[in-house]
Amino acid sequence: MADIDHSAEALIGMPAGECAAILARWKLRDYVRHFNAWPFWRRHDQMPPERDWRIWLVMAGRGYGKTRMGAEWVRSQAEQHEGARIALIGATIMEARQIMVEGESGILNLPGTSNLRWESSLRRIIWPNGAQATLYSAAEPESLRGVQHHFAWADEIAKWPDGIAVWDNLMLGMRLGDRPQTIATTTPRPVPLIRRLVTEKDAALTHGRTDDNRANLPSDFRYAVEQAYGGTRLGRQELDGELIEDLQGALWNRPMIEACRVGNLPSFRRVVIGVDPPVSSGGDACGIIAAALGHDDKAYILADHSVQGCSPEKWARAVAASSNKWQADRVVVESNQGGEMVESTLRAAQIGLPITRVHASRGKSARAEPVAALYETGRVHHAGAFPALEDQMCGLIAGGGYEGPGRSPDRADALVWAITEIMLGKTKAGPRVRIL
Repeated sequence: MADIDHSAEALIGMPAGECAAILARWKLRDYVRHFNAWPFWRRHDQMPPERDWRIWLVMAGRGYGKTRMGAEWVRSQAEQHEGARIALIGATIMEARQIMVEGESGILNLPGTSNLRWESSLRRIIWPNGAQATLYSAAEPESLRGVQHHFAWADEIAKWPDGIAVWDNLMLGMRLGDRPQTIATTTPRPVPLIRRLVTEKDAALTHGRTDDNRANLPSDFRYAVEQAYGGTRLGRQELDGELIEDLQGALWNRPMIEACRVGNLPSFRRVVIGVDPPVSSGGDACGIIAAALGHDDKAYILADHSVQGCSPEKWARAVAASSNKWQADRVVVESNQGGEMVESTLRAAQIGLPITRVHASRGKSARAEPVAALYETGRVHHAGAFPALEDQMCGLIAGGGYEGPGRSPDRADALVWAITEIMLGKTKAGPRVRIL
């Protein structure tokens, strides 16, 4: 690769001496050329897919650079294809104009676009070579009926009020040229249009997180949004660019869990540690959940201290550490796998507080149903965000079955034991072995 073909990302990733040597060989014209060149400044994950595609779906978090990607792609197609007809579709005409055209990363504010003509009354941009980009509103699906295009940029398609109808009208008009293409940029939401596009065979997907663009975002902004939304459903969607679906028939769903999240905690009557020991030390996790009973008679999930793929001694020490941290008054542990041995392992880790061994005689979903009912009635709260735990909770299916991450819902099981102890069992020292 020639020196001048290196991207900024590649140069930054080089040893300092190698980078300095390359820059020393550059002429003034090379610096001028690169200063306004998107291929130089874009990250590798912002490049168009290498494989052949008809639809490029970019699902990424806020601040990832989706708007710049869409605008630069449109500019590239317009400059390469004389007389091209391009559609620009926003959720509304106002958003299309303010974000896609006139925004800080919009087409008119890209470097080197001072020669464009913006005819606002006709809602179109004209390039010197005759290429035209026309604005459309997703709120008016019929406005795309009958018109034809070579290329299209569809922005924030998850917000479109009648997404399927708009998209179908757009696709029926993508019939100019030999290779019509559409880029769709959006923060993901589980709406019908997104669900459909992710399964399209000729659609290429790009996923991205807000933090991928950290070099161009203020550190105060990144810190503030991570503190406020990190790990929450909103954060995973709006910052991490995850498409989060709720399973049909699941005992818990994301809105239910979001509604139970709190910041301020009351004083506690008691704290317990729920433990779901692993069957083996291979790859299974040991679920360790700290839960409290408040003086308001509600339960609070304090922490997820679960540990992955470790020996009995290691997970027992993790249980001991969580007990000490929260000054727990009891450990509730499932004893199906080992019984006396499980308790002996915990005692060896110098856990001096009472241990309640519970034996699971019913399936995981059956045990979890009464606990899920407490969530529905607002009697359980989460003191923060616990993504791994919450993913498992949303994978438990009413009537039996588990479709969440991992081979077993070990974290969710530990939560069920803890909440059962403080909300559905005896609030004082209970029996040493309980059958559930």
